Amino acid sequence: MSVDPREFFYIHALQNAVQHNSVPKAGTVLGMLMGNYPEFRPQAKEMSAILGDVLKEVMALSPEERVSKLKELAPELLEQKKEKKEKVRGLRDLKNVGENGVVMRFAPNPSGPLHLGHARAAYLNDYYVRKYGGRYVLRIEDTDPRRVEPENYGLLLEDAAWMDLKITETVYQSDRFEIYYEHGRKLIEQGSAYICTCDSESFRELKNSKKTCPCRSNSVEKNLKLWEDMLAGKYPEGTITVRLKTEIDHPDPAMRDFSIFRVVDTPPHPKIDAKVYPMMNLSVVVDDHLLGITHVIRGKDHIANTRRQGYIYEYFGWKQPEYLHYGRMSIGDVVLSTSAMKEGIKTKKYTGWDDIHLGTLKAIARRGIRPEAVRNITIDIGVGQSDIKFSWENLFAENKQIVDPESNRYFFVPNPVKCAVEDAPECTATIPKHPNDESKGVRHLEFKGSLVASKDDLQGCSFVRFKDLFNATIIPEGDSFRVIYAGTSLDEAREKKAPIIQWLPVNEGIRCNLLSPEGLIEGLCESSVISEESEIVQFERVGFARIDSVKESLITAYFAHR
Repeated sequence: MSVDPREFFYIHALQNAVQHNSVPKAGTVLGMLMGNYPEFRPQAKEMSAILGDVLKEVMALSPEERVSKLKELAPELLEQKKEKKEKVRGLRDLKNVGENGVVMRFAPNPSGPLHLGHARAAYLNDYYVRKYGGRYVLRIEDTDPRRVEPENYGLLLEDAAWMDLKITETVYQSDRFEIYYEHGRKLIEQGSAYICTCDSESFRELKNSKKTCPCRSNSVEKNLKLWEDMLAGKYPEGTITVRLKTEIDHPDPAMRDFSIFRVVDTPPHPKIDAKVYPMMNLSVVVDDHLLGITHVIRGKDHIANTRRQGYIYEYFGWKQPEYLHYGRMSIGDVVLSTSAMKEGIKTKKYTGWDDIHLGTLKAIARRGIRPEAVRNITIDIGVGQSDIKFSWENLFAENKQIVDPESNRYFFVPNPVKCAVEDAPECTATIPKHPNDESKGVRHLEFKGSLVASKDDLQGCSFVRFKDLFNATIIPEGDSFRVIYAGTSLDEAREKKAPIIQWLPVNEGIRCNLLSPEGLIEGLCESSVISEESEIVQFERVGFARIDSVKESLITAYFAHR
């Protein structure tokens, strides 16, 4: 026999688990054997059975133990992991980039904080500014008083700062109403727009029938008089609007003489005293031109708006920016609707904008997701027009690569139960704060005859290994357990496929509530976690969590991912 298949499986399962920092993939490991040693192909069923046993052994090891074992058995395979090339990320080149780079814009409205959908637009634009140089405008589109709340301005700026966007200037549309009025007047003066006093239902019937609105034939002088009356507040909401002249027989009814200004009586705008408000298609065109925007990246739901805005560019004789429209991104069951979030906060269903059941950037930041992870997955998704489904698993994998090298390790024991360990010598477990970073130091956990472990971990077990301590035989006795010291041999634990479980010295643990979107887990964690407030830690064999608060001997942590 050219190779011992069991040894081959063990080494390459370790390599696979270390490379991907996950459960080893059975198909990959089996395929490696069959590819390198085709004489085993007729024994596929037998080889699968051997592999199954080996995988159980490898999965019983901690990530640190896998690295140590691979280093011992096949250090050259560990080096292969280190030499793995860093993933190259990038987006397709933009057309018509000038010598001075690009001018991009991110344009949220202050109806609430930013969420993952906003982050996509923000980071795609940011990518090109960093690639080509130029300017990046944060434009707060606050021309609809129904979607503006004063506190939301600050929320937007906080989120933009958290994302670390390369913003060069911030512009508020509410500061630019006189500019919009000036350009509205110009369109009226040149006969490209008119004042319509038809009620909305009458105009809709005319539009859908491809019939001309009677107001369309108003003289420029009459339109200008009506325009001044609008600005003076002489017309209530719903009685008057400014329409752009397009083709009455356009195949798409949405293109026919669409509105560019309207009157809004309530609610009042928190920043300005106005009654006449520009519609998005007018204000966006004026701002994009005057701010020198060269390229616009936005969702394909704006394709119709791009066509509408083309009329305004043509009337003013302006050059349109280059447009890229990306497909829709569904984000599963997470809540993104601002109105739904507001209602949930009002009814106490959610604790606030940073409630971890929401898809806001504040919520994912509270869980310990880094902005770099959001940026990376956004770039990976790209700017294609195909609709895609957002992958939380991909986001978590990106975040893990960022936080894993720097997060200190600690024990967390859910559903704790106190256990006296028979025949066990007193000893101190000295455990690295990080398995791959000696500079972080160590933790010392003293065992003096009793310990605390999770009832869930002990149930159904006859033999366990308390991590970094010793082995023990477990005998259930009603709701409790008889625990008997069984030596320190790690090889024996592996041979018996013993689960490796967390523990804490009696009186060492501090109460810890670990919250996730799925619910609350109550338990104990190492008291030194108190020093990690606002930091991300790894609760060994549980996952990464952000320590949210430390109050009155209670730690509150938010689960990020495994």
